[in-house]
Amino acid sequence: MIHLDISGTLAKAITASKGIPDQELTGLNTMMRRYIEDFLKEREKGEHSWSMNPYDKNVLQQVQEVAARAKAEKIRTVVWIGIGGSGLGPKVIQEVFEGPDTMEFILLDTIDPAILDLYLHIIDWKQTLVVVASKSGGTLEPMSVFFLCWSQLKKAKGDKAADRVVALTDPDSGHLRSFCLQRGISMLPIPTDVGGRFSIFTPVGLLPLALLDADVEQFVRGAKEIDTVCQNTSVDDNPAALLACIQFLLDTKRGYPIRVIMPYSQRLESIARWEQQLLAESLGKTELHNPIPLSAIGTQDQHSLLQQWMAGPRQMWHLFIREEETTLVTVPDEVEPVFEYLIGKSFGQLQDACYQGTSQALTSAKRPHATISMPTLDAYHLGQLFEFFLIEVVLLGKLYRIDPYGQPAVEVGKKITKKLLGGEE
Repeated sequence: MIHLDISGTLAKAITASKGIPDQELTGLNTMMRRYIEDFLKEREKGEHSWSMNPYDKNVLQQVQEVAARAKAEKIRTVVWIGIGGSGLGPKVIQEVFEGPDTMEFILLDTIDPAILDLYLHIIDWKQTLVVVASKSGGTLEPMSVFFLCWSQLKKAKGDKAADRVVALTDPDSGHLRSFCLQRGISMLPIPTDVGGRFSIFTPVGLLPLALLDADVEQFVRGAKEIDTVCQNTSVDDNPAALLACIQFLLDTKRGYPIRVIMPYSQRLESIARWEQQLLAESLGKTELHNPIPLSAIGTQDQHSLLQQWMAGPRQMWHLFIREEETTLVTVPDEVEPVFEYLIGKSFGQLQDACYQGTSQALTSAKRPHATISMPTLDAYHLGQLFEFFLIEVVLLGKLYRIDPYGQPAVEVGKKITKKLLGGEE
């Protein structure tokens, strides 16, 4: 089970003026208990439908069947087209599970013409499966890139091009759905009432796992088990509720609106960007108080941002994510004498020492930080981590009194872009 350590945010570690006193944290217990109970009652009434996605055995079977067909056809490359939650979630899964024995996984979440031109020339379209993920089927970036890839598939596969496409979209409506029905293209559902940033336990997350030979069943098992834990109405026994309380108090009582999400694992770099979108798009809806997420990565950003974090304005707090068990690679025996203290140490030890150094340095400067520890980075614990953050953002919505669903400000920009390109509003 993943573990949350909040000790670095507390007054006893960094003084009452900079950290959270016990009485402030316990003062939220009654309110948070009510919010958890409300969340559970709302689920029973059919709200928060994303929370039931890990329990959908039918979708799990559909995803596994699509992956099995791709492997039977000896697909070598998956071109995944998506943006926002339909791109960031699969990117996390790619970084964790892609390897020399899996399919090549190319994520196209850009309309940069130079990048697209590069891939047009290096992809073997005869050995490629194209997956396009767009719930509405009307988003400019993924749909324009899909039409580009579709034209390449038709050149390579002719009348059989449709056999090499899978669309993840709304099961009942939308332009992408219509396109696929007309051409006999396979589709997997993104439920109408599940937004993109909440879709990781739909085919948006499950299909990349299956294509990359990860354990999809363990992924949803991890989600279900942390979901059970996070239904506990006691804050001390509910890590999602506890982190939500810490976030709320640091922002509203101590003036730390900026949450730096910082994994100490290169394979988790994109979980920080996924979580960044989840918080920003769900809660960035008021000029008064809401979390301002900022993604970072250890150890690189120790060398680019730690000076700011240690001595700049006191507006940021850190949420670290670390692996406890890592791949064994050690420093060799032949090093310069000044580095002899490193001989025989694993790079996991080095990475963890850098995390400890940063966290302790922040404590010494009376800067708050919390840590999520993962026993190992596998499908089971990754499923827990995703579910944990999804539950937390809903509880944060209740604390801040902000509806975490919808993104009206984003839609304004989309409409202006469409009008600039000559499309109808």
